[in-house]
Amino acid sequence: MGTPNTLSNLQFVDAVRPRSIPAVQQRRNKLSNKLWEQIQLARSQIEHTHFVVKRRVTVKDVEGNYKSIERPKRIKPWWFMGADGTLCLSVFYGSKRIEIVPGKTSICVANMTDLIAVLDLLKSETEAGSLDVAIEVASGALKMNFNKYK
Repeated sequence: MGTPNTLSNLQFVDAVRPRSIPAVQQRRNKLSNKLWEQIQLARSQIEHTHFVVKRRVTVKDVEGNYKSIERPKRIKPWWFMGADGTLCLSVFYGSKRIEIVPGKTSICVANMTDLIAVLDLLKSETEAGSLDVAIEVASGALKMNFNKYK
C-alpha cells in the first residue's frame, strides 16, 4: 500500500451552482460575443474569406407545416472610413453606440490589423468588467426605446 491516495490531492469545496446569471454578466457576455463576431469578420476580410454565423429560424412551408432551418446571420461591420480617410470603429450594444470615453463614440485606427488588435483589447476589457458603466448606459437607452410606444 505504498501508493498515495489520489483523492487527497484534490481540493473539495461546498459550492452551489447559481440558478441565473446576473444582469451585468449577461450584458458583458452579449457584448463579448458581438466583439468576437466583429473580430472574425475583420479577419475574414483580411484573408479574403467568408465568415458566416448560422442561426435557426422557424418557417412555414407550402403545406402549412412549420420547420426549423438554418439561415446565415447578417453581421454588419462596426468600422467605417471617416471623412478624412481614416479607419474608424464604433462599438454597438444593440443599436446604440457605446461611449467608451464620454463624448466620443468612435476609435480611430491605422489599418485592419490594428482594428483586430483594438477589438481584441475591447473584448478582454469587456470580460474584465471595465466597460460595465458604458454598457449600462447603452442598455438603459435601449430600454427607453421599448417603452416609448405604450
